[in-house]
Amino acid sequence: MLTHLDKNGNAIMVDVADKSLSAREAEAEGEISITSKILEAIKQQTLKKGDLFTVAKIAAINAAKQTSTFIPLCHQIPLDFIDVKFNVDEKQLKIKITTQVKTSYKTGVEMEALMAVNIGLITIYDMCKALSKEMVISNIRLSRKTGGKSGDYKLIRKD
Repeated sequence: MLTHLDKNGNAIMVDVADKSLSAREAEAEGEISITSKILEAIKQQTLKKGDLFTVAKIAAINAAKQTSTFIPLCHQIPLDFIDVKFNVDEKQLKIKITTQVKTSYKTGVEMEALMAVNIGLITIYDMCKALSKEMVISNIRLSRKTGGKSGDYKLIRKD
């Protein structure tokens, strides 16, 4: 049964009023391919828009906090913790972003973790586009979640 449809097939917000609070956590990841020119500017800290990772981290955190504003039928969730990590792969010219979101609430935080990844990556694109628009955002996915009725999940990598 689809939880976001009523008996007539109309979109509804899931009623979580009777659900108990529980610890929930989600991690998501994604990456952006960059050029060698962008990598050099990051290493030399010469991007005109400022400190790439600080700005992208703040954007990602703010995005997680605003998820219900952008995704219809998402609940406003009190977030207990948001973390954003970056890994620069100089050899493959990629920046990987990993987000972790935690709450003690009635519904999960998968969408918040995914929203943070997306906006973090888009922010990197925005801050680097003056040097090159040859960037590709890819491999955005939920990598882990715990808690809730559906139980735990961990991405099984096939790459």
